[in-house]
Amino acid sequence: MKRILRDFQTVLGGSLRARQRWLLVALIIPLGFSFFFPLWRIAMRAPQYPRGLHMDIYAYKLDGGNNGHDVAELNALNHYIGMHKLERSTVPELGWIPFAFGALALLTLRVAVLGRVRDLVDLSVMISYMTLFFFARFVLMLYRYGHDLDPTAALKLKPFMPVVIGTKQIANFTTQSYPLAGTFLVGLYAAGVIFLTGWFFLRGARPVSGAGEAGAGDC
Repeated sequence: MKRILRDFQTVLGGSLRARQRWLLVALIIPLGFSFFFPLWRIAMRAPQYPRGLHMDIYAYKLDGGNNGHDVAELNALNHYIGMHKLERSTVPELGWIPFAFGALALLTLRVAVLGRVRDLVDLSVMISYMTLFFFARFVLMLYRYGHDLDPTAALKLKPFMPVVIGTKQIANFTTQSYPLAGTFLVGLYAAGVIFLTGWFFLRGARPVSGAGEAGAGDC
C-alpha cells in the first residue's frame, strides 16, 4: 500500500512535456466547436406525422426542425397529453452549460501553461463530475416531463419515462432520443484529457526536477 501511495504521489508530482501541453490546447478546439452543433435530438413519428417532428438541444438553445415549427407542433401535442411546454426557460441547464464549457476551456489552458500532472488529474475529475451531473439532470428532466402530467388534459396517459437513448413506443407515437455532433465533439475533448491522464498513471510521469523540466526542449 505504501508503495502504491508513493508511486501515486510521484505521478502527481510529474510534469507535462511540450507536446502534451500542445495536445491539451488542441483539445479545446472541439470543445469550442460544440457550441455550433446540436448536442442532442429528440424526435417523434406518428401516422399523422409521417415525416416526423424533432427538436435539437444545443448548449444554449432549443431548436426545431422545419425552421423551428416542429417545436410549436410538439408543444401542441404535449398540451394535448398534459406534458409541460418545451422551451428554453423550462431547461435551466441551457443557462449553465456555456459557462461550464467555458470554465473547462480555461482550466485546460491553465493546465497546459502550468504543465503539472496534479492539475491534469483535477481537470479529469472535474470533467467526469460535469458529465455525470449534466447527464443526470437530463434524465431527471425527462422523468419530470413524463410523470408530471396535467390531470385535466384531453388525452389521459399513465405517467411514463421518456426514452433517454434509443427508441420507444408511447401510444401511437414512436419517439427517439440520441446524441448529435456537439456531444461527440465534447466527448472527443473529454476522452482526450482523460486518456492523457490515464497515460501518466499507466506509464508514469517524470518528477519535476527544475523549471526547465517541461520546456520546449522536451518535445
